[in-house]
Amino acid sequence: MTFVRQWVLRVSSFGLTWLYAIYRVHPAVWRLMARNYRPWMARFARLHAWMTCQFAAIDVPAYGDFLRRNGWQFRWFDLTSYPPTDKLSYVKAYSQEQRCWHGRFEIAGSVVDESSGSSGQPYNWVRSRRELNTVHKNLAGYTTLVFPSKRRFVINAYSMGAWATGTNTGIAMARVAMVKNTGPDLDKIIDTLRHFGPGFDYVITAYPPFLKHLLDKMDAIGFDWAPYRLSALVGGEGMTEALRDYLEQRFTKVRSGYGASDLTIGMGGETDLSVWLRRRLRTDQRLRAALLGPDEHRLPMIFQYNPLETYLETTADHEILCTINTTAVLNPKVRYNIGDEGKLMSYDDLAAVLKTDPAAWAEAQQAFAVDRMRLPLLFLYGRKDSTISYMGANIYPQDVENGLYRDNPLAHQIESFCLTLEESTDLESRPVVHVQLRDGVDLAEAEVAQLADVCRRGLVRYLAEVSRDFAESLAEDPTAADLRIRVHEHQTGPFAGTTGKIKNVYLARSTAA
Repeated sequence: MTFVRQWVLRVSSFGLTWLYAIYRVHPAVWRLMARNYRPWMARFARLHAWMTCQFAAIDVPAYGDFLRRNGWQFRWFDLTSYPPTDKLSYVKAYSQEQRCWHGRFEIAGSVVDESSGSSGQPYNWVRSRRELNTVHKNLAGYTTLVFPSKRRFVINAYSMGAWATGTNTGIAMARVAMVKNTGPDLDKIIDTLRHFGPGFDYVITAYPPFLKHLLDKMDAIGFDWAPYRLSALVGGEGMTEALRDYLEQRFTKVRSGYGASDLTIGMGGETDLSVWLRRRLRTDQRLRAALLGPDEHRLPMIFQYNPLETYLETTADHEILCTINTTAVLNPKVRYNIGDEGKLMSYDDLAAVLKTDPAAWAEAQQAFAVDRMRLPLLFLYGRKDSTISYMGANIYPQDVENGLYRDNPLAHQIESFCLTLEESTDLESRPVVHVQLRDGVDLAEAEVAQLADVCRRGLVRYLAEVSRDFAESLAEDPTAADLRIRVHEHQTGPFAGTTGKIKNVYLARSTAA
């Protein structure tokens, strides 16, 4: 019976992987699938996720051992019977090769991707040729949907080093665009725009903070934006609406993708509908309570994702579990917990809530009409441990970014920031926001004080709007507004030696004042 079960699962899993390949044949077919997704497909995707777990239990030595150590017992069609995996209990506990199908690498065509190390330690992830081909086709399909054009020119400003997202983005974009892989080189990007001129629809792929550096540099040199059509696709970290508003002063459209080196790139992407919804949640308290809960004051990023490719679940603690539904993945990712906190919702469930407010539903329909994606939505809050607790409130890096950039006339002077909780000589702990000036920005003492004051007032104002706990602390104790802002010259203080880092590190080690 076990032998029959194994071969039924084996044949079925390979068959489903082949079936999914059909809608990746061409970006137009990918768009057709995304626009015609239906709820029954989610049940089908869950069944495939269960089959992927069982297939891995049979053919992946590390996973088989992991299940035995956790007392697992086979149960038909019960996905929750498989214990979640994560970096500590699974990735660090077993060798790379043991986590591959049949305990061996596919040598030819495989690529090693190194994570950025922003969480403390870089990791190596091996991806097969078939796996990368799948990633490239999905990313290309999404790009043609969100950035429609017959003269698409992608300037790939991601790092081209061991962190292979930059390389994979370039390969994926070459399927649907002319591509130049400049890496994060401001001068090279500007030279490229000037050389090829305004006759293209440019899409710049980059980290959100780098895109701000580019905008500020182009403004500083007097670049003539008017004849150009520039959009941007960003990823690798969260982006606030304040930063998007800042960027869209110059860029026609800025959209973000969701992925992780642990899993894959292109797990989800923003659409006009998801961006409209996120902006609406900033001010619509009734809708926020209906979708996120009455006590939720954070503003999540919102993506649409395809469960047929990446089946997502949430734990009781609202952490996201991901199973990648394809046998092309060299290191199978099954019920993998990356530590991101979020919430899932189908398009139909969202529509049901929105229809209770005719005005909101009319706006949503207008936004939906642009991309017309019916895929489910992921409300993503980010890593659960990326916070600092202060006066009973949790402060997130995204909150700080909103406070620093929203309606700040001096925002062009800022390159980046990081956050610490520091203990002073009177043993009181206060959050300190360290602000790094852009290279070449030289401020007098009075100007530094002005920038710090504008940033502090903006941050306090934003936190009071979005955090009930912080607002109550302000009412009870006005000294709660004493958030310290320290302005540092470029590459000094906590930012010294960070030039070569791929990602910004937002939480720095606390110190005594």
